[in-house]
Formats: sequence, structure tokens, C-alpha cells
Amino acid sequence: MKKIMITLLLLIGMPTMAQRSEGKAGKGQRSAMQDFTPEEIATLHSKKMTLALDLTSVQQNKVKALALENARERKTKMAERKAKRKEGDTKKLTSEERFTMQNAMLDRKIAQKAKMKNILSEDQYSKWEKMEAHKHHKMRKSGKKNGFKKKGTPKKENK
Repeated sequence: MKKIMITLLLLIGMPTMAQRSEGKAGKGQRSAMQDFTPEEIATLHSKKMTLALDLTSVQQNKVKALALENARERKTKMAERKAKRKEGDTKKLTSEERFTMQNAMLDRKIAQKAKMKNILSEDQYSKWEKMEAHKHHKMRKSGKKNGFKKKGTPKKENK
């Protein structure tokens, strides 16, 4: 009888412990960042960069200004996308529109890289490039894009 009760408790308890919590921590880091203002995001970003690259105070201020600019741009674009989604205007983009969007995105990345090269020393810049490459490699390896796992992506089997 005792063994049966223990087995039942384990069978009932295991699935409930395995379920993911739906609180703030369960939503993921990216959704938690959406609650922050652009100023808060820029501050956190510049402090993380300072820790990783040992920035001077002048460099930290420049990185913070750049991060603030980027965070404001992301917030406005996110608000535009949400507004379009609410209106029901979720049409599929033409190849020309996709090309224009990707071209603009790459131009922003090139400009970002040039600005970082002006702010950082050579050693810091090479370390920053390695950090960026690692971040993109990590997302690609895990099958994530923009921080979220693609729906319906099958797990790779180890051979």
C-alpha cells in the first residue's frame, strides 16, 4: 500500500513540476526587455558592454547614446508592427518590399559597425566583433530568429 501511494504521488507530482511557469521569468528575456523604456535598455546595454570590454567613461557615454538611438528605433518599429497587426493589415510582402527591408537592415548594421569602430579601440573592437559573431552563431545554432524559436522546427537527431 505504501509503495502504491508513493508511486501515485510521483506520477501526479512529476508532470506538474515539469510544466513551465507563465510568470515574467517564463516568458523569456526578450519579452521582459519590452517592458523597459529605451533609456533603461540603453543603460543596461552600455553597462554590459562596459563589463565585457572594459570601456572608459567617455566610451561608455558614446555607447549609451548609440544604444539609446537603436532602442528608440526598435520601439517605434515594434509599435508600427503592432498597430498593423491590430488593423489586420498582415499581408505578405512582395519580393521588392522584402529586398528594400533587408537592404535597409544591412545599411543600419554597416552604420552600427562603423560607429562602434570609431568608439572602441582596436582590441575592444575585435572582442566586440567576436561577441557579435558568437551571439549570431548561438541563435542560428538553436534555430532561433529574433530570440524566439521557430514554430514547427523539428529537433535535430544526434547520429
